[in-house]
Amino acid sequence: MNSNKRARPGRVRIVGGEYRGRRVAVPGGADLRPTPDRVRETLFNWLGQRLDGVRCLDLYAGSGALGFEAASRGAARVVLVEKDRGALAELRRTRAALGAAATEIVAADADAYLAGAGERFDLVFLDPPFRQNADATLLERLIPRLRPAARVYLEAAQPASVQPPWRELKRSRAGQVSFQLLAWEPA
Repeated sequence: MNSNKRARPGRVRIVGGEYRGRRVAVPGGADLRPTPDRVRETLFNWLGQRLDGVRCLDLYAGSGALGFEAASRGAARVVLVEKDRGALAELRRTRAALGAAATEIVAADADAYLAGAGERFDLVFLDPPFRQNADATLLERLIPRLRPAARVYLEAAQPASVQPPWRELKRSRAGQVSFQLLAWEPA
């Protein structure tokens, strides 16, 4: 097999809500590792099955599985931030196929988006590219974008150690991935 050829895209399914059972494409050749179905099921059990009225940010959207799952469960607004052109094209196709009107796709680097955006969110998904763990400075840069009592989902090789005003609500592990749900609770 020619190593220069892009692999055929894979697919992950939406596990709940309006788009349940629909498939989200994972672009071939992109360095994407979408959040597995069972991890997303656990996350949305932690969050509650419905996200009516919630404003979400999927900062490293990749396949968009987390953001589209949130839209499927009634989120009022979902912003998907991605810089990879192939992934952006798939995100746009998926949004159109689902009719996910509550989603906005932003072509940008995560740091540039945080530096320039003014919008605030109730729920943020942080699933950076594999082995590029989010660090404490990312959580700090995220604070101006958080609404009171915001929740942050963090996926990484190792769990993050957090200090107040952050509080860990839940933590689990699936294979090589640790995932946590954090609360931002300023005084």
